[in-house]
Amino acid sequence: MHYEGNLESLNARALPQWYDDAKFGIFIHWGLFAIPAFASNLGKISDAFKKDYDRAVAMTPYTEWYANAIKVPGTPSADFHAKEYNNQPYSAFKQPFEEGLKQWDPDAWAEAFRNSGAKYVVLVTKHHDGFCLWPSKVNNPHEKKWTSERDIVGELARAVRAQGLRLGVYYSGGIDWTFNREPLRTFADFVGSMPGGDYPDYAMAQTRELIERYEPSVLWNDISWPTGQSDLLNLFADYYNAVPEGVVNDRWVHAGLFAKLMRHKLPRKALDFIAKRYIRKNPHVVEGVIPQVIPHSDFRTPEYTRFPDIQTKKWESTRGMSHSFGFNRHDTEADYASPESLLSDFIDGASKGGNLLLNVGPRGTDAAIPAEQLSRLKFFGDWLSVNGSAIYGTTPWRRTDAVNSDTETDTGIPVRFTRKGAEVNIIFLGKPLGSTLRLRDLILSGEGRQMADGSPVLLRQDGADLVLEFQVPLAGAFAPAVTVTTQG
Repeated sequence: MHYEGNLESLNARALPQWYDDAKFGIFIHWGLFAIPAFASNLGKISDAFKKDYDRAVAMTPYTEWYANAIKVPGTPSADFHAKEYNNQPYSAFKQPFEEGLKQWDPDAWAEAFRNSGAKYVVLVTKHHDGFCLWPSKVNNPHEKKWTSERDIVGELARAVRAQGLRLGVYYSGGIDWTFNREPLRTFADFVGSMPGGDYPDYAMAQTRELIERYEPSVLWNDISWPTGQSDLLNLFADYYNAVPEGVVNDRWVHAGLFAKLMRHKLPRKALDFIAKRYIRKNPHVVEGVIPQVIPHSDFRTPEYTRFPDIQTKKWESTRGMSHSFGFNRHDTEADYASPESLLSDFIDGASKGGNLLLNVGPRGTDAAIPAEQLSRLKFFGDWLSVNGSAIYGTTPWRRTDAVNSDTETDTGIPVRFTRKGAEVNIIFLGKPLGSTLRLRDLILSGEGRQMADGSPVLLRQDGADLVLEFQVPLAGAFAPAVTVTTQG
């Protein structure tokens, strides 16, 4: 099918089935920022805006925003940069990053991603610092030789495709600090920092170059997009025509009047006043990042949060394993989310029709993925190798959740459901034990079996509750799954 650059044509396009079925992808934030590998420690990104709004953008836990943070005097990043690097220019990190590349083994990365159970990989090809991980032929007029000498994108594409995975590319379309070097402190600064001038043509040319050279299955833009809507829709149409099974995310807010207004101080002050007041009055509401709805996208991308229920539109939750996407040299095991919590969030999202794009942040000095991150990938892989049928290719059931209740102690383990054809999958987000489990207020009939070993599970209705009787008692493994083949 041939697509035209208009909303009628683009919005009539169905979501490619592979993406809905895949459920699990790997995000990779890697670049010059992985050399200093430092950020402030106020907690989650939303905490930075709650605790220090006037410097929030320079105080986020995201190490990939280091180039901006060191421009704001008095921030921990600026102090660290002065002490550790004597205030050398950010561009000085290019040489040690490329030195570390000599140890890079893209095939080992790809094997780890495949073994994790992931089905696609999205690489950050250019983050907000503007440094490109491919030898782009589109010259940056404001920062010479601002690309890697090696074709990192191409090498990773070959490696992941050899493992049967799909490659996606991330591009920071809304922000490039080589085109706009103004320090960013507040939310309004951030919103108003999208460059004009020669940047829209540059961003468009690079994105088209990425499509032509690598034919990515996912085109993942960040923040916003510097051209008008007409040029953007033509880009989408050309991408779909070149990559028929490609998908685009929802972070393509095109340049318009609002973006132009935010380049001026007075509108920024007004937006900051509104934002600060809202955060102060709604501290528990402001968690993570949920991009606004745009005229065309294939999926939505909540960041460090999830949608609480089934959505009419496909979605993909994205997060790092710690509070940062990029590698943080000071992260310890205690700073990482536990493997169990990450897996529980993943299963919860799948029960509501969502994917998970789980980030790894490799080191810059030796191009290696930290052990804490690899262990979590292995945890996912071990679970999915047994229970993947309860996740891949599934859709939400008529309800997403329930609670298993112990009749003696009245304690409960959260339960999530997925569906595939006539099969309903029951996944316990905990470590249940014993031969009998009761699910409150649930009616379901059919033939049950444990996914781990295929042993029978008898379903017995007890009033409004469903009782599961296990032929082989549960032994405390995390997140066991039961599949029920229903009648009709």
